[in-house]
Amino acid sequence: MIKNTGYRKLGKTASHRKAMLNNMATSIILHEEVKTTLQKAKEVRRVVEGLITLAKANNMAAAKETLKDEAACKKLAEVLAARYANRPGGFCRIYRAGLRQGDNAEVAIVKLVD
Repeated sequence: MIKNTGYRKLGKTASHRKAMLNNMATSIILHEEVKTTLQKAKEVRRVVEGLITLAKANNMAAAKETLKDEAACKKLAEVLAARYANRPGGFCRIYRAGLRQGDNAEVAIVKLVD
């Protein structure tokens, strides 16, 4: 019997899931918006909000383990940490964007809050 595991498996292996979420988090930080399925959006929000919290605490060494892109690390440290310095949490917002044409999957847009 499967109890609450704490995260969604998304039909991927652990390494594939980790790489996918890290890449999506990098895209959100660089472009401040990404379009994906609703379940992936809910998982990547956890990753992005954790990264921004680490940047606010000036703990960029831990954030660089997740973000492999140097431009994303720089933007996270300089732009986003300053933007959300007074905000206690809730840095991302998920907007539902309907159903995808091919497989009828629920699509969502993840944006950083201004």
